[in-house]
Order: sequence, then structure tokens, then C-alpha cells
Amino acid sequence: MTDVSPLFTPFRLGQLDLPNRFVMPAMQRGMCENGRPKPELAAYYARRAEGGVPLIIGESSAVDHPSATAQPNSSWLTAATADAWARCVDAVRNAGGQMLLQLWHEGAVRNDGHALSPSGRVHPGKANGRAMTLEEMKAIGEGFVRSARIARAIGAAGVEVHCAHGYLLDQFLWHGANERDDGYGGPDIADRVRFPAEIVSAIRRECGPDFLISLRFSQWKEVDYGARVAADPAELEGMVTILREAGVDVLHCSTRRFWEAEWADDGKNLAGWVKALSGLPTITVGSVGLDTDVMTTFIEGTDPASRIPEAIAELEARLEAGEFDLVAVGRALIGDPDFVTKLASGDPGAIKTFRRSDLGTLEWDTSVIEEVHRATA
Repeated sequence: MTDVSPLFTPFRLGQLDLPNRFVMPAMQRGMCENGRPKPELAAYYARRAEGGVPLIIGESSAVDHPSATAQPNSSWLTAATADAWARCVDAVRNAGGQMLLQLWHEGAVRNDGHALSPSGRVHPGKANGRAMTLEEMKAIGEGFVRSARIARAIGAAGVEVHCAHGYLLDQFLWHGANERDDGYGGPDIADRVRFPAEIVSAIRRECGPDFLISLRFSQWKEVDYGARVAADPAELEGMVTILREAGVDVLHCSTRRFWEAEWADDGKNLAGWVKALSGLPTITVGSVGLDTDVMTTFIEGTDPASRIPEAIAELEARLEAGEFDLVAVGRALIGDPDFVTKLASGDPGAIKTFRRSDLGTLEWDTSVIEEVHRATA
């Protein structure tokens, strides 16, 4: 790699000046206790920032509402966990990076009998959730805003609103889960995006114009890889236009494989279509550097093979063409925290390929974790 690679050119995202185009996306690591990130998680994030990633997105954090999650190892972003998340934000900043905190609600994926879904329907093969009332929607929306306010108060550069992979806000977006007839669901994408857009607008009003708001969404769901929130470019344009007007700064477009075209008659991937239709910066993501998607890793337990040369060449070509702006690298950064610096130094062969066994460990530098402990003592 050389300094002329588009992957290593600077990019201004909101108020952030990023020295390269790499992002670490939100990935659950099970390193929380009573909703609080442990010091090891702060050191883990800092280690990736030290390895050259300028923008770190914290793992999905349940918003400040009691229905947000029932997972015992999940993080929460509430007043009770603010100091632990501040430790993560400070550790990343001290390592030269910036941090967004991801705001999340499980919705009908919650499996303890208290699941909520837009209209009581999720998808064949999944347990149905109880239909949400307007009062519950209002309370949950307020929970998103409270969590965003906490993120701003502890110094995060912004938040990412999780609208992907079959969780609550994605259930609103997807007609397969949302058949409401009260202006918040049904066949019109403008109605289905209304609740996520209202949450974004409320965060923008509360947190001000300089607070970065990312929104992550996906077409595919964990229960249906072929699902589509937007059936065609016209629906996609309607959705992303509403989100842009609500105050979103950047759209994080989750796909299983970044190199696949979203629609057969055009080579652009989902992030490419979204950028063209919205005019907003976009983040592409999906098996960067690896030959199998994340669901294959989790469900089949398959170790991927490296696809770094092909991936880097394709990312460079697509960035050069202006298809998208930033690249999220997930599993490959779990496998090797120096993924970015090794690429920058021209030594991609030295990158350690991700293995499923890496999910059971957190790699951190002892000096980094000691520094985190000192800074928060």
C-alpha cells in the first residue's frame, strides 16, 4: 500500500477529520457486567485505535428503557453505566481515535416473554412479539434520546442508531414485520420509516448540530437473508431522503458481502445506491478481507479464508469511483488489531486471518489496560 491509496486518504465526517477511511463497526464481545463495559473492553477498543482505526463504534448498547434487552452480557447506555462507557471513550481518544456509541433495542428478538414488535408479527419461524402501543413507542423513543444525551455528556463524537438485522427499529422499517395502519406501518415506506426518523429528529434536537448521528440499516434479516426493506431504488430513495431530513449525518449500510450488487442492473452495492440517492456519506460493510459472511461464521462455525488482496483492490476501485466513503472492518479487526497499519505499511501478508476461536478472546496490550485503570482510578 502507498499513501496514494484512496483507503488512506483523509475524510471529513461531520466535525471529525479522519486520516483514513476505516471504521470499526459495533460487535458484541460479551465483556459487560450488569450492563457496564469492563476495563478490558475499553483496552480492546483502544488497541484497535492504536492499530490505525480512526473511528470506533461501540458495541450495541441497550437504550434507557427496561424493555431494551434481556441478554445478560449486553451493555446498556444509562446513567448507571455512563462512567464505564466514558472510560471506553477516553481510552479511544487517548489512542488517537474517536468513538460513536450504538443505540439499540431488541424488539421482538427479545426471548424472555416481554418481546415487543410494531404490529405483533415478526416472521414465520420466530416467536411473535406483542404489538406496541403508541405510548410504548413514545417511552422507548425517549429512552433513545436519554442514551444519546449520555453519550454526548461523556464525550462521544456521536451515536449510531441501530435499525438493522431484525431488531426493533428494523422491524418498523420492514413490511414483513410491520403491518400497522396508524401511520407507522403498512405498504408505504414513508410510514414505516416514520418512527426511526422521529427518534433521529429528537436526538438531533437534544444533542445539537455538531453531534454526529449515524444510522445503520440492512435489507437482510437474521430470519430472512432475502428480505428487503426497500424493494427497489424508488423506495430506497424515499426512505433515505426522510432520514436525511430528520438529521442523519451518515448511513451505515450493512450487507453480508460488500462486493455484491444491490440490484442486478447496476454494479453498485447498497452503500453505493444509498450515497447516490441520499447525497449523504455512506459506510460500506460486509466480509471485508474474508471469503465468508458473518452469519456463516456464527451459525456454521466455519473459519473464513483471507480475501485481502481481492478485497483491497475492489475497495480502492469503488472508493476511487466515489461509490461510498468509508469502510467498516469487523471480524478481520477482531483477528488482528493491526489490520490497518499492516495494510498501510505494505505488508498485507502479515495480517493474521480471523478465526472463529478469536470470538472467545479479547486481545489487548497490558500497558493499555494498565493505562485505562490509572486514568479511571
